Amino acid sequence: MFDDIKLQKAVLAELNWDPSVPAAQIGVTASGGIVTLTGHVGSYAAKFAAERAAARVEGVKAIAEELDVQLEDRFKRGDEAIAGAIVERFSWDTTIPKDAVKAQVEDGWVSLRGEVRWHFEKEAAETAVRTLAGVIGVLNHVTVTPRVDVLDVRDDIRTALHRSPFFDTDTIKVSVDGGTVRLSGSVDTLHDRRVAEKTAWAAPGAVKVENFLEVV
Repeated sequence: MFDDIKLQKAVLAELNWDPSVPAAQIGVTASGGIVTLTGHVGSYAAKFAAERAAARVEGVKAIAEELDVQLEDRFKRGDEAIAGAIVERFSWDTTIPKDAVKAQVEDGWVSLRGEVRWHFEKEAAETAVRTLAGVIGVLNHVTVTPRVDVLDVRDDIRTALHRSPFFDTDTIKVSVDGGTVRLSGSVDTLHDRRVAEKTAWAAPGAVKVENFLEVV
């Protein structure tokens, strides 16, 4: 019980520390390392920022997010206006391949579809949409196609993890089957778990990452 209260206070402190998070509108509970965020925020960007802030706290093993996006009046936009803004933003973003990603908007929810060669391009498309006014959620269905010249990236990923100060590579196992990378073992924080997954995604040839790392 004491540890849960301590973790709850730590998450609340982190939410209050991050200026992009409307902490006064968010409730936090903790149980056995599982943190639940409740309440409502005025934009999807704020919801995303709250989740990221909570994940940075040591001791957080998983996040149950029950935050509602209730758009402030100044952020409300129609679906057609949102779609137009997405097309415009994609055209200005040099990290998103031209005409590779299409967006569909329904009641403020954005669905992204298409094919790219790198995971960072998939992430870039979602990042470009996340902060637009009117958006209340993003479903990223963009697929990463394999690079046929790469057969096995296991050693490359292990080397990249070894370069990072976050990881003890003895506690992380990497296996590769075609373009699917599987991470298993343990890390210290939820943030480390996400960094490890992002590192794996950066490998040429990675089309899917299965993250089985446990936070201990």
